[in-house]
Amino acid sequence: MSKWTIDPDHSVGAFSIRHLLIAYVHGQFNKLSGTVHYVPEDLSRTLIELEIDVSSIITGINKRDIHLKSSDFFDTEKYPVITFKSTRAEITGFNTCRVSGILAVHGTERPLTMEVNIAGPVKSPFGETCIGISGRAVLNREEFGLTWNKPMENGGPMVGRDVEISMDIEADLISA
Repeated sequence: MSKWTIDPDHSVGAFSIRHLLIAYVHGQFNKLSGTVHYVPEDLSRTLIELEIDVSSIITGINKRDIHLKSSDFFDTEKYPVITFKSTRAEITGFNTCRVSGILAVHGTERPLTMEVNIAGPVKSPFGETCIGISGRAVLNREEFGLTWNKPMENGGPMVGRDVEISMDIEADLISA
């Protein structure tokens, strides 16, 4: 089994969530680290350990970023990282698998399954051997204690409950 390190310069965790029940707000976390254990011939042996620096959140609106870092949402002072540690992978196609594991957000751990696509390995023009991993899932933010909301005039919530998450990772080979 080969070991790969997540390249923080070419990796991002992103999300989108309904706002006012009419549009999606998008954001991302730009500081990711971790490792991937990967066997190209057997995707079921794929293991991912990911850590996200919550203070790296960017939505494009500084005021919103500050609010998301506050105790109303992520409370970055108390919970500075989000982690994901996979426990198993199930092959679903030629270069796809369903990766299950434990996601820890805001001091709460819950199981999460992501649909994952793995590309590579390829040799970069700079000499590294790299793989790409793209994963997608939907989670209920309230299950992680992220419950802040405001009621709207029509009775609906200002901020949606379901969050679409994605990760796009490049990882470099560190040991074969």
